[in-house]
Amino acid sequence: MAIIVFLFSSVLKQNLGLTCSHGPSCEMYTNLNVQTWISYSIVAVIFILGLVIMFNKPKEKVIIKNIREKKKKLDLSGLDKNERKVIELLQNENGTIFQATLMEKLGIGKVGITRLLDKLEAKQFIERKRRGMNNVVVLKG
Repeated sequence: MAIIVFLFSSVLKQNLGLTCSHGPSCEMYTNLNVQTWISYSIVAVIFILGLVIMFNKPKEKVIIKNIREKKKKLDLSGLDKNERKVIELLQNENGTIFQATLMEKLGIGKVGITRLLDKLEAKQFIERKRRGMNNVVVLKG
């Protein structure tokens, strides 16, 4: 940008020298110098802002830890057939699944899946979390 400002300024000085009949005492020369310094100042400010933005990155470090716990063997003896299917699907999906996906895989309607998940939630096997317009079903333990 500074090169463009320099070239533009030098071309204006040449044109001014050819067109102005008063010589270097002309007011147009003063205006040209002021405009040139303002242009260089703007270029310098943009350059400094660019450097500040480039080198002033946030000092955040994201640390990801995998915690491996011994997973308890779930006691499925008190569950009916559909409740066991839900737990098996959750185990196959690494412990989380959307409620709508459960409905599709089990072939159960909204009311049926809600009641089924209510029972499992009361028995402390699952937990439902709201994600926008959907529920995510999470296996506890």
